[in-house]
Parts: sequence; C-alpha cells; structure tokens
Amino acid sequence: MGQSKKIAFIGTGVMGSSIVQHLLKANYEVTIYTRTKEKAQELLNQGALWAETPSKAAENKDIIFTMVGFPSDVEEVYCGEDGIFQAAKKGAIVIDMTTSEPSLAIKLYDEAKKNGIGSLDAPVSGGDIGAKNGTLSIMVGGDQDTFSEVYPILQLFGSNIVYQGGAGAGQHTKMCNQILITTNMIGVCESISYGLKAGLDIEKVFQSISSGAAGSWSLSNLGPRMIKGDLEPGFYIKHFLKDMNIAINEAERMNLDLPGLKLSKELYTTLIEKGYGEKGTQALIKYYEG
Repeated sequence: MGQSKKIAFIGTGVMGSSIVQHLLKANYEVTIYTRTKEKAQELLNQGALWAETPSKAAENKDIIFTMVGFPSDVEEVYCGEDGIFQAAKKGAIVIDMTTSEPSLAIKLYDEAKKNGIGSLDAPVSGGDIGAKNGTLSIMVGGDQDTFSEVYPILQLFGSNIVYQGGAGAGQHTKMCNQILITTNMIGVCESISYGLKAGLDIEKVFQSISSGAAGSWSLSNLGPRMIKGDLEPGFYIKHFLKDMNIAINEAERMNLDLPGLKLSKELYTTLIEKGYGEKGTQALIKYYEG
C-alpha cells in the first residue's frame, strides 16, 4: 500500500539516487527529474516516475526535494522558465538539500511564501555512505512547523536531523561543517604522507590513531580510500570548492578571517587545475604525492 504524500525529487546524483531509493522502499510515489535521463534509469527500473522538466516533476506534489550542483542550478530549477515555482501547488513544501548560499535560501523561502508554499533549506552531510545507509546528518532552516511536518520523511534517510532556525540557518550550519572538513582533510593527508615517508605500515598507524583524539570521519572513511588509490567521488572536489567559496564569501561578509579555509581552497584549486575536479575530496592526497 502506497503512502499518501506524493514526492518529487530533482537531481539524482551520487547522494540523491540513494535518497530516492529510501523513499521508494517506504512506498512513496516518487517522480524524478535529472539532467541526464540515462543516469536515472536504475531508479526508473525500481519504480520511480520520470518528468521532462522540474516544473512537470513538481506538478501536484506534496513535497519537492532538490539536490543539484551549484547555487546557479538551484536558482534555475526553482525560478527558471521550467522551474518548480511555475507549477508547485499551494500548500506544497519545497526542500533544497543542495549545499548552497544562505542568502539564496532566504530568497527561495520568501518566494515560496508568496505562493503559499513551505520552504526548507536542508543540506546534508555524510557522503555517499551516509546516503546509502540512511544515516545522513540533515541541518534544517525554515519554519519549525514545516520542519515538523516533513520530519518523518527525513527520518527515512537521515539519523541526525536538527532544526537550526529560520531560513538560511541550515546552509550556515553546513558551512560550519564544510570548514571543519576542509582543514581536517589537510591533517589526514599530511598524517598519511608523513607515515608513508617514515616507512610505516599505514594500516597499523590507523589502528593506533583513529580511535583517539586524532580520530575523525575523514580519517576512518576516506583514509583507507587514499591508501588504495580509490579517488572515486563520495563528494566531488568541484562541489567542495564551490562550498569553500560560499564559506569564504559569507565569512568576509561577517568580517571573519579564516586562514585555514583559505589554505585548503588553495590546495584544492591546484588539484582542479591538475584535472581532479570530478574526483572525490580524498584526492587531496595527490597534492602530497607531487
């Protein structure tokens, strides 16, 4: 027996496709739109419905999720000619899970409100693993009652779901998250590089250091990928760089200097110049391999 709420999901990339699978497993009717239909074929095989545009996907839906690449993509799928706001019904709720600009989240919230639509900014953390396992951290901005209404659905793919405050608060929280990851990734790569140069067995080093004060998600989950040379994306470098730029711009607006974040941006920019933009954030190890 199906669930009563009809859902649209726009942007079924690495994480989006896993989230859609959780929704389908819970018997929701899910209509999807993504730029390349072929990439969504597996989801269509599993029972997802296809729409030709974001506005067609949004028609008559109760909840519309978006998870696209850049703030410009977010603006396009909501406000463009074939955008969500052209078709979303009054009383629908839009939930943007893209990591995007706090100022854009506020703009979307205001636009939605004018049309009698609820709006949440709900970026996530946990990468491809968290999306697959349904253990994502979801940080949410918007109206509390809108959040309460969709909370049971967010629980299908998130295990740490926190209401952060008004519109934009979810995106600001995600910036705190990304800032921490950027500098932590430098530490993980430098630690591994040092261990290898010293001739140590890195697996044994991990045994000693990963459960103590030096432990981190990046060390435990991405460290082993670095050692194997597995650079496939749980999260793309090109999107990570986008997040760093948003964080740096927001920090400047608040007169806050973040030298660690700036250094990390410099290192990742070098990797993009070397052609690693489509790889996962763990490819930072390549910087240290020369």
